[in-house]
Amino acid sequence: MPTPEKTSLDAIVAAGRDLLEADGRQGLTMQGVAARVGVRAPSLYKRIENRAALLAAVAGATVDDLAARLEATDGSIEQLARCYRMFARNRPEGFRLLHSVQAPPDAGLVRAAGPVLRAARELVGEREALDAARLLTAWVTGFIEMELSGAFRLGGDVDHAFEYGLTGMRRALTGGESGQGAQGGPAV
Repeated sequence: MPTPEKTSLDAIVAAGRDLLEADGRQGLTMQGVAARVGVRAPSLYKRIENRAALLAAVAGATVDDLAARLEATDGSIEQLARCYRMFARNRPEGFRLLHSVQAPPDAGLVRAAGPVLRAARELVGEREALDAARLLTAWVTGFIEMELSGAFRLGGDVDHAFEYGLTGMRRALTGGESGQGAQGGPAV
């Protein structure tokens, strides 16, 4: 009779994501994950080939998490950007992993990019949607990276600066529209 399985791929990946946040990418090791799921490291190799595969699995689960969160927004560039920022605040090491060499599978990236591309398409049309989505993503990612690294040291309200940037981004993408209706509320 075969021995019972003591862990699953889902448990390994979840432990890897938690370990990544606790100890950074260097701390994400097969030994560390094994300890978290209650098995010896050699047992992990039944499910994960090596550390590179572990990083890829963690990155894939991270992009899937991000995609689900983005899909749950109202689809506006403002809500997408705020969601992305909140995700990065909650999972800073996972956020950084998404921008590293261990990029998640293309299907996950396409899913995560979908809401941003749809929002961009609504603002600028099909022909410039990809460029607009890249502009927005690059600005938000840069802002978040600076925020996470403590680079905003001149004082002021960083949350206000983020909202200011979103207003400017909408204005730039729509050729001057601020997204505000006549009464100061969001334009519909």
